[in-house]
Amino acid sequence: MGLNLNDKKAVVAEVSAQVANAETIAIAEYRGIEVGDLTVLRKKARESGVYLRVLKNTLVRRAVAGTPFAGLADQMVGPLIYSISADPVAAAKVLSDFAKTNDKLVLKAGSYAGQVLDKAGVQALASVPSREELLSKLLFVMQAPVSGFARALGALAAQREQAAA
Repeated sequence: MGLNLNDKKAVVAEVSAQVANAETIAIAEYRGIEVGDLTVLRKKARESGVYLRVLKNTLVRRAVAGTPFAGLADQMVGPLIYSISADPVAAAKVLSDFAKTNDKLVLKAGSYAGQVLDKAGVQALASVPSREELLSKLLFVMQAPVSGFARALGALAAQREQAAA
């Protein structure tokens, strides 16, 4: 059953709200995927904070019109699932990781920082570590000199205790 005009307006408003806060949109063709597999994909998306929905392409085109994602409208053809996230990497990572294990999900395109990405671009974006991973690596690098200094002081104190005894 089709959507009536009010339902369509509500969908466009919902997608527009997601797009307004988004850094990245990734799209993939989902033809032939079983319902159980889509449920797993949706669960992974929720865990990653990604808005993931199967939507009518015309409604999404209206939602992205006038935004940095407007260039993606040319790629919106066929049965597509849309992945939208405020995290620059999460939307691409969710679809790309799932596509590695399920050959029926085919990455099609994406958009990041006003640039339209092809399949290879979406995969490259998905391979970038997430913000949390990068921050933890930075913190480790910043702590390394301090912890090394503390170990050296501890070893020096142990040597003095042995020399005094």
